[in-house]
Amino acid sequence: MNAPLRPEHAQATPSAHPLRNALGRFATGVTIVTTAAPDGSPVGLTVNSFASLSLEPPLLLWSLRLASPLLGAFRAAPRFAVNVLAESQLELSRSFASRHAHRFAQGEWLCGEDGVPRLQGAAAGFLCETRSRQEEGDHLLIIGRVLAFTDSHEPPLLFQGGRYRRLGAVL
Repeated sequence: MNAPLRPEHAQATPSAHPLRNALGRFATGVTIVTTAAPDGSPVGLTVNSFASLSLEPPLLLWSLRLASPLLGAFRAAPRFAVNVLAESQLELSRSFASRHAHRFAQGEWLCGEDGVPRLQGAAAGFLCETRSRQEEGDHLLIIGRVLAFTDSHEPPLLFQGGRYRRLGAVL
């Protein structure tokens, strides 16, 4: 058993690697967040920093590294979609986490009039209107109001400890 965390033993500024390992103990879902770039082309990336924020009004949030090459597209985006990946979509997650140029060649994508790509067969999907953006640390926090959603009841893909995971037995 670990010793209790005492303020006198806590690091004033935690180093990145041990902090990342500790944060990795928290299991998260895996999403692909998408939008239409200002030129209308589809953009998207794998994200696990996603959370429900409010039910009234329906709000969610996610974060994007300020160093991301997609930062400009998401700063300008009036809308975006959060596609919660199903267990069967592991390779799609890997593709969108890479610098692969033709990310949208995999998976079945539909775009509405707004041009925002939505993944078919996802565990869940949320189309959002961007409500606010705020820089904190090395990330941009993006808050969106849910305009529409889907729920397929497929088991979600999980990420924990630097590895993809599946749901276990229900306790």
